[in-house]
Amino acid sequence: MDVQATYMNRCLQLAQKGEGFTYPNPMVGAVIVHKDRIVGEGYHRHYGGPHAEVNAILSVQEDSLLPQSTMYVSLEPCSHYGKTPPCADLIIEKKIPRVVIATPDPNPLVSGNGIQKMKQAGIDVTVGVMEKEAKEQNRVFFTNQLCNRPYIILKWAQSKDGFIDHQRASLLENPPAKISNELTHTIVHKFRTRVQGIMVGTNTVIMDNPRLTARRWFGNNPTRIVIDRKRKLQASSFVFDDEAPTIVFTESDDYPVKNVKPIRIDFTDNVNEQIIKSLYSEGICSVLIEGGARLLNSFIKSNLWDEAFVEISQKKLGNGVLSPKIYGDEIEVNKYLGSIQLHIKNKITRKFL
Repeated sequence: MDVQATYMNRCLQLAQKGEGFTYPNPMVGAVIVHKDRIVGEGYHRHYGGPHAEVNAILSVQEDSLLPQSTMYVSLEPCSHYGKTPPCADLIIEKKIPRVVIATPDPNPLVSGNGIQKMKQAGIDVTVGVMEKEAKEQNRVFFTNQLCNRPYIILKWAQSKDGFIDHQRASLLENPPAKISNELTHTIVHKFRTRVQGIMVGTNTVIMDNPRLTARRWFGNNPTRIVIDRKRKLQASSFVFDDEAPTIVFTESDDYPVKNVKPIRIDFTDNVNEQIIKSLYSEGICSVLIEGGARLLNSFIKSNLWDEAFVEISQKKLGNGVLSPKIYGDEIEVNKYLGSIQLHIKNKITRKFL
């Protein structure tokens, strides 16, 4: 790894610390190097807070070093006023002579403007160091900006013989099949803290009565997203408690549960597209779809997904509800206490990352 890549890799490490807290902003890290020594570093900690470049500059103990230093940053510095002033202006003000950037910002409000502003001010700007890795880290943000929709992640656990549950008529008749082990169950809760929304269909709420919270891990609970076209769900369902906000997609004009946000859609036309469009307008940038099979298959069939996490247990059910079938562009394999987790990526997203 060359010197530039070494410092940029540190930027990416710092940026990752903000995962789950910066939405709808990207994760960004920055380091300031003076004579081959890091003298300042920072990252975007949370939405509305100072950006990575600001935190890095503030961490430098001697301001006199800045006009002799190089800033490395994992995403193009902003050039517009948002929640905070433009970072490009601060870099110019501090007379930092050289800036190395991993990737331009796809946000139309920035999109090369920060780079151009710094170049016009006489700053030596280099772009493209570890660009692929930086885009991958902010794949949610890039999808939001380029596709104008949330980043969509599918998740399910299946038995070794390809079933996600027993055939059941109700929760009282038979509890859901236990496919995940304690470790993979905890990993799912950790993953929930990294997304803004978690979605299930009507039958999953009726058959499993899930909480859809991240109670096994530190972090924010995602907004719960429930489909209840015919108002079949009981107000006592866990998804309607006060542990997290809940959005319900329905065809009803008067949804009976009062502590949720109902959104009325037309269930006869492009249901998933309506849902995704509505969620994005609600400011939800990433959605984890946890089931059941009908809902998962509908997103697979419409090719409206970006990643999938499929846990394959060593347990066999013999029969039951068949797991979805999915094919992707890239597949990674991880092992957890006898279970195998497939991480599948869709070529739709791969084409611009």
